[in-house]
Amino acid sequence: MLHGLFSKSGSHQYMAMSRNSDFEFALEDDNRSKLFESAEQEAESIAASGTKNSIALTIAELEDGEYNKQYRTCSWLHTAGLMLSEYIVLAIMSFPWSYSVLGLVPGLILTVFVASTVLYTGLIIAEFCEKYPHLQNVCDIGQFLLGGYKWAWYATAVCFLLNNLLIQGLHVLVGAKYLNTITNHSICTVGFSGIVAGISLVFSLPRTFSSLSFMGYFAAATMFIAVLLSMIFAGVQSHPYQYDGTPVVFRAFPAEGTTFVSGMGAFLNIVYSFVGQVTYPQFIAEMRNPKDFKKVLWIVTTCEVIIFGLAGSIIYVYVGDKYMTAPAFGSLQRAFKIIAFSFAVPTIVYAGALYANVTAKFVLFSLVDRQQKYRFSRSLTSWLIWVGILSLSWAVAFVIAEVIPFFSDLLSLMSSLFDCWFGFVFWGIAYIRLRKRKYGADYSFGRLTLVEKLNYVVSIGLIGMGVYILGPGLYASVQSIILSYQADLYGTVFSCASNGI
Repeated sequence: MLHGLFSKSGSHQYMAMSRNSDFEFALEDDNRSKLFESAEQEAESIAASGTKNSIALTIAELEDGEYNKQYRTCSWLHTAGLMLSEYIVLAIMSFPWSYSVLGLVPGLILTVFVASTVLYTGLIIAEFCEKYPHLQNVCDIGQFLLGGYKWAWYATAVCFLLNNLLIQGLHVLVGAKYLNTITNHSICTVGFSGIVAGISLVFSLPRTFSSLSFMGYFAAATMFIAVLLSMIFAGVQSHPYQYDGTPVVFRAFPAEGTTFVSGMGAFLNIVYSFVGQVTYPQFIAEMRNPKDFKKVLWIVTTCEVIIFGLAGSIIYVYVGDKYMTAPAFGSLQRAFKIIAFSFAVPTIVYAGALYANVTAKFVLFSLVDRQQKYRFSRSLTSWLIWVGILSLSWAVAFVIAEVIPFFSDLLSLMSSLFDCWFGFVFWGIAYIRLRKRKYGADYSFGRLTLVEKLNYVVSIGLIGMGVYILGPGLYASVQSIILSYQADLYGTVFSCASNGI
C-alpha cells in the first residue's frame, strides 16, 4: 500500500536553478496549479519533439547519479519478494470469513474482479511513473492529480501516514493475539502489544529495500506455509474449534437476511487484501530496471488470485458459517491453531516493519530532511533521526492497537478510508492525465483510439468505485463497529484481558 517516496539526488538542486522549480514545496497555492500544468505541457513537448532539454537531461542525470548508486538497488526478483511479502500476509486469513458472508460463488467472483482492477491500475501506475519520474512520492502524485495545490499534498500525506500507521497497528494487534493464544494469556495484553512493537522496530531499521527483500521472501514463504497448513488442518480436524454439535454448513450464495453492513464489510476485507498500489511507485523508484515492474505485477497478481481463492474456499467449506472466525486460525482446534499461527509470525513482524520503513522514509525525505543533509549519510546523527522517526511510528501503532482492538472491522475501516483513493480514484485520474499528456492541446475524447476510449470509460468506473467505497463503504464500516461494541464483542481500550483466538 506506498509510492516513490525517495527524492532522487540531484533533482532538488536542479529544481532550485531551473524554471521547473515549480515543484518546490514553498510555492504559493495560486501559482502551484499553473506551474504543475506548465511542467506537464513541457513534458508533452518533449514527448512530441523527441528533443533533449533541461528536464530530459535532469532525468538522465538521475539515472546515473547518486540516487541510482545509493538506492536503485532492486532487481525484479527483489521487487517480487517485496510485493509478495506485502500481499502474502495475515489479511489472507480474512477471506474464509468474507466468503461465509458473501457466499462461495460471489466471493470468488469478487476476488477475481478486485484482482483484475488492481492489476489494471498497476499497469497505469507503471506507465505514469515512466512518464513522470520527477514526481517522487504519493503525495507529489496526489498533488499533481488534484490540480497542483498545496492542500492536496497535505491531504494525501495525512491519508498516507494514517494508512501506514493503521497497518502497523493491525500487526501489533495480531501479534498480541498470537502471544495470548500460545501462552494462554500469561501476561497483560498491553505488555504483549509492547513486545510486538519493540521487535517490529528492530526489523524496521534497514534503510534500503534491497536489505529488506530477503526477509520479505522468508516472510512470504512462511505465511504461505501458514495458509497451506490452515487449509490442511481445516480438512483433517474432527470438527472446528468450539463445535457444539451443529452441522458444518457452507453456502454457494449469501444466507437469507444478510445485511448490507455485513456484506459490504466482507467485500471491503477482500479489497483491503488486494489494494497495495500505494507502494508501487516507491518500489519502481528503487528498481534497477523499472520496465521489469510489469512482469513482477503479473507474477504477483497470479499468485494472489490462486492463494486467496483457494484459502478462502477450502477453509470456508470445512469450517462453515457458524464456526468461522477472523482471522481463520481461530476456527482450528488448539494444536492445529498454534502450529499454523506460528508460521505467520515472520509476516506479523515483517509486513508491519515494511510499512514502518516506508513511513519513516517519507517523513525523513519529505518533511525532516528536504535539504538532503542526511539522506545518504551514515553518521550518528542521521541514524538517531532515523531511529527516532521509526520509534515514534511504532509508539503510535501501539496506541492504535490498544484503542481499536478488532481485526475484520479494522480492515474494513482502512479499506473504506484509504483504499478508495490509493486503490482506485488516483489511478483513474492518472489514466486521464496520461492521455491528456499524449495528445496535448488537441486532447479530446473524440481523438482517442477505440482502446483508449474503452480504457477511459474503465477509468471513470474506477473513480466511481472509489467514491462508492468511501461513501457507503465507510458508513458500513462504522456501523459494523458500533453494532459490535453494542453486542460487547470487543474489549475496552488498553485492556489487559486476553484477545487470543
